[in-house]
Amino acid sequence: MRLSRQEVRKSSVGIPEIRFEDQSLTSFSGLVILQALVNGMGLRARLQECVRHLSKSASYSASTFLMILVTHSFLGWRRLRDIDYYRGDPLLKRFLGLERIPDVSTLSRRLVQMDERVVEGLRTLQRNLVIDRILDSCSSRITMDFDGSVISTKSRRTQGTAVGYNKKKGQRSYYPLFATIAQTGQVFDVLHRAGNVHDSNGALDFIRSCFATLLARGFRGRLEARLDGAHFSEATCAWLRDEGIEFSVSVPFERFPELKSLIQQRARWRSIDEEWAWFECDWKPQKWNRGMRCLVYRRRVKTPRKGPIQLDLFEPIERHNEYKVVMTNKRGTPVTVLHFHNGRGSQEDLRRAEVPRLAGLHPDSPRDRKPRLHARVRPGPHARPRDADAGDPAEPKDGTYSSLPMGARSASTPCAGLSFSAQDD
Repeated sequence: MRLSRQEVRKSSVGIPEIRFEDQSLTSFSGLVILQALVNGMGLRARLQECVRHLSKSASYSASTFLMILVTHSFLGWRRLRDIDYYRGDPLLKRFLGLERIPDVSTLSRRLVQMDERVVEGLRTLQRNLVIDRILDSCSSRITMDFDGSVISTKSRRTQGTAVGYNKKKGQRSYYPLFATIAQTGQVFDVLHRAGNVHDSNGALDFIRSCFATLLARGFRGRLEARLDGAHFSEATCAWLRDEGIEFSVSVPFERFPELKSLIQQRARWRSIDEEWAWFECDWKPQKWNRGMRCLVYRRRVKTPRKGPIQLDLFEPIERHNEYKVVMTNKRGTPVTVLHFHNGRGSQEDLRRAEVPRLAGLHPDSPRDRKPRLHARVRPGPHARPRDADAGDPAEPKDGTYSSLPMGARSASTPCAGLSFSAQDD
């Protein structure tokens, strides 16, 4: 199609005029999506129910402070002091329904006033959010992983911390116990503990509470549990077996010389592939009244030989065996049980991603209740669940979620962002 001269030419080409104007730009345009999520979940009203019994402030409600913490974690920030980076952002003010975001000191004082009733209310809310997702997905099976993670703190005066197992000697820490849903990758609940306790401290009551909450909400599918060697005890295994919950738990066979001798004397192993082999044995600790199915796995591992190498044509490889003992009540094949139990690795990756998020507010927190509140309002696993119908939880998925800030600049920093209008809808 031919075009006329008037359609392709311009009468004059002038130098554009440069004008300096006060425009409302934001680095956090992703909050538009978050706002739809919060409204769909009815999160503001649910948070208000958790703090309804607290005294009302003339300026800010208690639920507003909790909503600020939720938004703070969604943006990827870790410390309360980071609020100063986005205090003047117009989209954040619109999202929170505020003309002015409170100071850090105001937020800190208000968090101190929140009592145990608020913590328990947020704990119930957290569980209900995960269960709603499970029930909506119509999943016929729920696999729950239980494991503890060390959260170190730099302050020596933080309440609720203690000197215990830590990479840095003498450093105080927390030791929370996580309960995660394998099918969705969500954190179901967190048991807050000091850093000087064993991983099994309070674990059995916590496990009972988690499964009881699922059943009370009407879930009628198959329940499964995966635990590490710290939770290996007759009381835990017997309760899971009697309740009809399928489980697998690692056996710390180094503590049982008779089991270690049995493995060393074993001559016939059934091969799975070039790497794995197994055998099944009837064994139980001497003090146990009743034994369970026990599977022993051997893995052939290759490690580079250390020290000087004479030839440069190849790298010498040494081979050695690693052993794993799994106690279970599952009736599947040894290969199926191995894949099921090894699925804990993907959940450990999830917990490693959550620990920095939980540890963010601890150094600035003189009281124990503030980090516990932060553990309840962190939004990561609720907002970004994996597909509930992802198949066998023993097979790790490639998709992982990062916790990078949505905007790592101050609102006053010139940047290319979403142009924001202050007009209401």
